[in-house]
Amino acid sequence: MNARHLLLSLGCALTLAACGDKPAEAPAASTAPAAPAAAPAAPEAAPAPAPVAENAVGKKVYGSTCALCHAAGVAGAPKPGDKADWGPRIAQGNDTLYKHALEGFTGAKGMMPARGGGASLTDDEVKAAVDHMVALSQ
Repeated sequence: MNARHLLLSLGCALTLAACGDKPAEAPAASTAPAAPAAAPAAPEAAPAPAPVAENAVGKKVYGSTCALCHAAGVAGAPKPGDKADWGPRIAQGNDTLYKHALEGFTGAKGMMPARGGGASLTDDEVKAAVDHMVALSQ
C-alpha cells in the first residue's frame, strides 16, 4: 500500500511539474514560411463583485424582536422573503418603512407596533432590522 501511495504521489508531482511555467525557447531556423500569429487572447472575465457585508445588527434585532411577528405573519406582518407582500412596501421607500417601524402603523393589512414592541431599541437598530428584512425580500 505504501508503494502505491508513493507512486500516486510521484505521478501527481510530475503532472504538476509539467504544468509549470517553462522558459520560452528560441524558434528553430526554418525555410518554411512563418505561421500566422495567434489571435489575441480573449479578455478575462470581470472579477465577481465583492459580497455585500452582512447586516449583523439587523439580523440580530430581527432574530430577537422582529421575528416574533414577522416570521409567522402575526397581525399582518409581512414575512421576510415574501416578495409579493414586501414589494408594495419597499416601493414606498426606506424613509416610509423606517417611519412605520419606528412610530408604529395601522393599515389595511394589519398593524405594526412602534419599534416592533422593542421599546429599548435605538433608531439605528430598528432601521438595521428593516434593512435586513428588505434585503431578504428583494
